[in-house]
Amino acid sequence: MSDARRLVLVVGVGRSGTSLMAGILGQVGFHIPQPEVQADDTNPRGFGEPRWVVDFHRRLMDRKRVIVFDARPRAWDHARAAAEQDGVPDELRDWLREQFEQSDSVVVKDPRVGWFLPLWRGAARDLAVPTSFITMLRHPAEILISAKRSYGTWQSDASRAAAWINVMLETERATRGDARAFVRYPDLLSGWGEQVARLGRTLDLPPLAGFDPAQHPQVDDFVDPSLYRSRQSWDDLAVPARVRDLAEAVWADLLVLADGGEAPDRLDAARAAYDDLYGEAEAIAQPSVTAVRPRKKKKANQAAPPTLRARVARRVRSLRS
Repeated sequence: MSDARRLVLVVGVGRSGTSLMAGILGQVGFHIPQPEVQADDTNPRGFGEPRWVVDFHRRLMDRKRVIVFDARPRAWDHARAAAEQDGVPDELRDWLREQFEQSDSVVVKDPRVGWFLPLWRGAARDLAVPTSFITMLRHPAEILISAKRSYGTWQSDASRAAAWINVMLETERATRGDARAFVRYPDLLSGWGEQVARLGRTLDLPPLAGFDPAQHPQVDDFVDPSLYRSRQSWDDLAVPARVRDLAEAVWADLLVLADGGEAPDRLDAARAAYDDLYGEAEAIAQPSVTAVRPRKKKKANQAAPPTLRARVARRVRSLRS
């Protein structure tokens, strides 16, 4: 068994540059499990996502009705419960073992992977494979604008902004103490070679030891800065001020991590503030939730409960008998 084996999980919210990062790593020596999700108009350079992983995550999330841009703090408990169901850890471990039979260095990217980091960490640990995490950072307003263009308007700007806070805070907390690195999306576009070399040093990744971007000219063609179409702005987004301000505070603290610093106390405080904010919003919106909740249907052979008049009449008859 090779001691050079490494699993790299590219994490972060969708539309943050995760596809670009996975694609670059795939071109410089990492194995992207096949087959991949096919490129489309929303991501013309490809997603870098293994089809099996996407289907696996979707199945688990559908069981508990968790979505990719899920703003609910309790959604993490639902995802964890899905990951702990009988057979799920074994299924992932068996699939991951097959990938390492093909290569010592495997990279997995899927926006849903952040919902199941303990599951992935456990599968890799069972195989004695060290795991590293690369978190892509892109300004939340840019992500929301890009998501609206790519995924449509079925989810509100406010909900997606809240989901960004929820997912990024939990992803940061879940990877503390692990081998991890944070990469700004604009930095990857403008200097991919420098960023990849930094990852090799920071995460001790064998395929990137002594990395020389000049040996990978094909990546220059793959990295297309013209695809950076959604720029930082809240002006065209319907996001409440409290959500926007909290997102900005979280963004500032994540940039500290990208620069090699730490901000655990501030990020934990932001987590608590977000949980309180969401709890308030959920309590206020309870009538809206109740109004759309499906009502229980009566069984075909189930009689309607007796009316008050019928109950009184029955009681009178019992007293006379």
